Amino acid sequence: MALWTLAGGTRAADAYADLARCYGEPARHYHNLDHVRRCLQDLDWARSAIPDAADVELALWCHDVIYVPGAADNEARSAAWLRHWSAGTVAAAGRVAALILETTHAEVPASLAGRFTADIDLAALGCSRARFQDNGARLRAERTDLDDAAYDAAERAFLQRLLASPRIYATDLFQSRYEAQARANLAWRLAQPTGTRR
Repeated sequence: MALWTLAGGTRAADAYADLARCYGEPARHYHNLDHVRRCLQDLDWARSAIPDAADVELALWCHDVIYVPGAADNEARSAAWLRHWSAGTVAAAGRVAALILETTHAEVPASLAGRFTADIDLAALGCSRARFQDNGARLRAERTDLDDAAYDAAERAFLQRLLASPRIYATDLFQSRYEAQARANLAWRLAQPTGTRR
């Protein structure tokens, strides 16, 4: 709430209550406040290298606030949530909303702040194998709209796209910290037989 107030936002308690309500929805097994906290840990580790770190922090708090399984506009709706609650009082709302949109991972962000935002969101790919497996199970649990075959195909397509890219992380800092483990995790997952989750 202090960050919101420092950014010029009003009704901080109400905004945080709605944010916590959204992230606390029972169907959220991965896209919840635990994910936000882990993002903030990576932000704190890299903060001195991040321009506009306060904007990035606010974007990380809000980037998954709206999450509808399978929806293509979750990030856009999360950015709209920020604009709604800022109600013109957060001077950086436009910049923060743009950073939220970078977590679609559709392309490499143009700004350094955007690249850090996207990298932090993907940092979990480079965690330990045990946590990577746990995250995978949590992500699967959120997609009750898909049967195993459909989920497996969608997951593999996303992971293959990442693995085929020249680099997963756009910043040198995150590439040096997470790239090797992330690639090992993705290769391991893709080597598993279709339909299995170990």
